[in-house]
Amino acid sequence: MKNFVWSVMLGGALALSGCSSAPAPRRSPPVAVAPAPAPLPYRWTQGNAPQAHQDMLAAFGPLNLRPGQFRWLASVPAAGEARVVIDLLTQRFYVYRGEQLVGVSTISSGKKGKETPLGFWAVMLKKKHGYSRKYDNAPMPFMQMYDSMGIAFHAGPNPGYPASHGCVRLPLKFAERLFGMTKLGTKVIIEG
Repeated sequence: MKNFVWSVMLGGALALSGCSSAPAPRRSPPVAVAPAPAPLPYRWTQGNAPQAHQDMLAAFGPLNLRPGQFRWLASVPAAGEARVVIDLLTQRFYVYRGEQLVGVSTISSGKKGKETPLGFWAVMLKKKHGYSRKYDNAPMPFMQMYDSMGIAFHAGPNPGYPASHGCVRLPLKFAERLFGMTKLGTKVIIEG
């Protein structure tokens, strides 16, 4: 009988040694963390264009505007000065009323050799029916000149890439609405 008891105890000990009293921990698969997007390769920026992009995401959500497309807020605030931020790198035009982004559009800026100048500017001349003195009297509807050499933003062909002689071309309906928001002295910031 002693051998039997001893056999049972030994068998039980061996059986228990192969068992675990707690279930094996379940391991979660590693969580993939998306890397932060690399900063865009701006030649010159003071942070206005990247901030305008963030403001666009907050106001409109992710936008995939095709050439010639634009968006306006449904309700544009009446108070506040207009301000323009032009991003040559992404070919986007942002317009603010006070601190609120109210519109975004695609553009066509200056092509290679005729690049749109970077920097801080101000609207110095506005003409609803403008014409280019340099380029065969080419029409420049809703023209707003900000450079003494004749560079302006205005309505014109918008292929989605730099194609102008230095001006910033906008979709016609966007340029028309923008013309009503700005005045002489409106700040223009061009980064890229």
